[in-house]
Amino acid sequence: MPDVATLMRPGTLSLPALPPLSLYVHFPWCVRKCPYCDFNSHEPDASGIPEAAYLDALAADIESALPLIWGRPVVSAFIGGGTPSLMSAAGVERLLSDVRARLPLEADCEITMEANPGTFEAERFEAYRFAGVNRLSVGVQSFDPAKLMALGRIHDRAQAEAAAGLALRVFDNFNLDLMFGLPTQSFEEAQADIESALQFAPPHLSLYQLTLEPNTVFAKYPPAVPDDDTVAEMQEWIEARTEQAGYRRYEVSAYARPGRECRHNLNYWRFGDYLGVGAGAHSKISFPHRIVRQVRFRQPASYLERAARGEFLAEHVEVGRSDLPFEFMLNALRLSEGVPARLFAERTGLPASAIEAPLQRAEERGLIERDQARIQPTELGRRFLTDLQSLFLPAGRT
Repeated sequence: MPDVATLMRPGTLSLPALPPLSLYVHFPWCVRKCPYCDFNSHEPDASGIPEAAYLDALAADIESALPLIWGRPVVSAFIGGGTPSLMSAAGVERLLSDVRARLPLEADCEITMEANPGTFEAERFEAYRFAGVNRLSVGVQSFDPAKLMALGRIHDRAQAEAAAGLALRVFDNFNLDLMFGLPTQSFEEAQADIESALQFAPPHLSLYQLTLEPNTVFAKYPPAVPDDDTVAEMQEWIEARTEQAGYRRYEVSAYARPGRECRHNLNYWRFGDYLGVGAGAHSKISFPHRIVRQVRFRQPASYLERAARGEFLAEHVEVGRSDLPFEFMLNALRLSEGVPARLFAERTGLPASAIEAPLQRAEERGLIERDQARIQPTELGRRFLTDLQSLFLPAGRT
């Protein structure tokens, strides 16, 4: 067996390349919890949002993770929530300064921040841009006053239009979030919402079907939503209309003009790595021979209390090799163009043979198409995505 000195000679030892690394920062507070929301978001208590203490905790959280990612450049950053636009402009500037002081951001790093129309001010958007945010994601959800009320949103149509217009003026790159299949929504009302969004020519659109997630108010008290046929009609029209307007549906719910795909989310879907900091944030970090997942303490008060003691992780587990095929395909098959065939082995460390059997079954059912270079879902596979993804579950799991 060669000694360590021999192994360390240039060209002697070949370790697998690590995937790109992204940063996710979670801001867990909202003015009011929406009835459909299952994200880790909380209404502040009577004392308000402890912004300074939370920023201190985030900086310490990043520092605690440095040994796991030392020297790796960050390709994208995303400040999500919750409602990050509740943060002061000075707070965002400090946050990004703290990030840059601890992590090497690539020169063209995409830095996205979520904002809600009911929590914006013109000078804040401009200050966020000055602080280094170069992509804004505005949570409009609908332009219809009745639908906004049904969704429990705190903004109205005028605020939604003002926020979208301001994003257009201040940011070169921005996204508008909308949902369809809303309570009592007609096909014509869904069309009107999309047309309203297109008037602002956003480089990127995220268009989600409303789903009644477990442990939400809507799950406990389900609203009357359009039937499956109507929702399918909405989806088909959205695909055709956005394509006509110059957008490409590159992922299940994501539509972009050429070159404006969300790089942060693409890294997720291609099974890249991400460091998540903040209350309830998740991380996936690769090493040459293993992949670990982490979860931070979820409740804001608990996160702050533990952070003061230098404790951040509620969970730290190594991903089992038998779980890797499903985890990879769960993400990759969301992409319309699929992924390069070589990426599975590169990102999981497993041989291509580990997924050959389920790939054959998927191909026989017309759910994927592939060659030596690429694996991608067919139109049928995108329509029945859950069934396609389930083919890659470990034996014994359904």
